[in-house]
Amino acid sequence: MTDRHKHLLIEAGLRSADAMMMDEDKIWSMYSDDKVDIGERLARVIRTLSRANSLTKPLRALSIGSSIEPQFRILESAFRGGLYLFDIDASAMATIRERAIRQHTPHVAAITGDYKEVFLDPAEVDRFFNDTLKKRKLDLVTLHHSLYYCEEDSWVGLFDNIRRRLLATRGAIHAVLMASSSSNRKTTTWLYNHFAGKYFGVCNNQSLVMLKRQLEALPVFRNAQILLDTSEVKFFVDDFEKFMKVVWMILLYPDVHRYDDRQKEEIVTFVYDTFWKMKQPLLQLQHHLVIYRGLDFRGLV
Repeated sequence: MTDRHKHLLIEAGLRSADAMMMDEDKIWSMYSDDKVDIGERLARVIRTLSRANSLTKPLRALSIGSSIEPQFRILESAFRGGLYLFDIDASAMATIRERAIRQHTPHVAAITGDYKEVFLDPAEVDRFFNDTLKKRKLDLVTLHHSLYYCEEDSWVGLFDNIRRRLLATRGAIHAVLMASSSSNRKTTTWLYNHFAGKYFGVCNNQSLVMLKRQLEALPVFRNAQILLDTSEVKFFVDDFEKFMKVVWMILLYPDVHRYDDRQKEEIVTFVYDTFWKMKQPLLQLQHHLVIYRGLDFRGLV
């Protein structure tokens, strides 16, 4: 590749920093196996719940931070007793509502709101249970990559509210999150910790491993199964501008960290040399945390 071609790609990578978050997320979903990974793990949870409950019981689920991701298609057929998709993005929820009407699925409800305002406040959780759920408990609650938007010191309260006020006698909570630490330079975790640490003195401290330890120490979770497993997701797209859009999403530019022009050029050059020139995929180590309530056998994760 000529220096001229490399220069043009670097310029494209710099332009991509101005992309919209929704565009970045769509590229990640299209060219990574993240949704496949989540779907496979979610299927294991559903299999466990099917064994734990009567085969004639219509199961019910809530997906927190669902956006327009495939939760609708994955969960709709298994949770005919009610599927509640909750997200702050009004346009995403409008898309879900239109789809529910068009595909004749009245048991699917799309709810627009900030989940932190609802599920971190016990009184608001009770209101949601009484008004939205009509006082009917849920068999499954999912938080797939949505904990990024909630301070980690609030997680224990969030999970306790869900367990105590929303979850059925035999139910499950399934959370998915990027691993908080990695020594592998090819991972999203290393990429974020390296550049956010270098320029802003911060690192990723949102850890499902730590959350598991905290929940296990609480008496209210003593009889629950709290299971954790790790998977590896791969991302690659044969378009450098699209590749960089996902990198900017991972580096939380510009909503959290605003890198200056020199810093952005260093990041783009690093990605070009480390990934693009070598045609190496970007890896993501992600943790799956599953909390089962009321099981008399070991559940799947």
